[in-house]
Amino acid sequence: DEGYAVATAEHAEAARAARSEGRFDAVLLDIWMPGTDGIALLREWKTAGDDTPVVMMSGHGTIETAVEATRLGAYDFIEKPVTLAKLLITLERALEAQRLRADNQALRRQLSPSVAPLGESAVMQRLRAQLERLAG
Repeated sequence: DEGYAVATAEHAEAARAARSEGRFDAVLLDIWMPGTDGIALLREWKTAGDDTPVVMMSGHGTIETAVEATRLGAYDFIEKPVTLAKLLITLERALEAQRLRADNQALRRQLSPSVAPLGESAVMQRLRAQLERLAG
């Protein structure tokens, strides 16, 4: 109803298979799943360098679990039962944070100088010295 394309996975192996087949904008991941738990799966994905926002969910979560999930890179932790409004707001914020991170990285790449100033004149030496002081 909200315009999202959704894929589901019944257990960790199905989630791994879905992730290997395609790129997702965000992942909603339960703590308790058959096979591998959600924390282990999150750790696996983040160790592999995946920067997809992950929102962890649990009906049996503790503060320690929520802290561990966010330490591992989860965007947020939601307790069940989840209201639709809370889920949509969290998902929108996670997607917006990901867009901002991508924009920031793109801007940083554009700003980084690709060539150092050339020349050995006194003026160029002073310019390089000023640039080094400013960069620090």
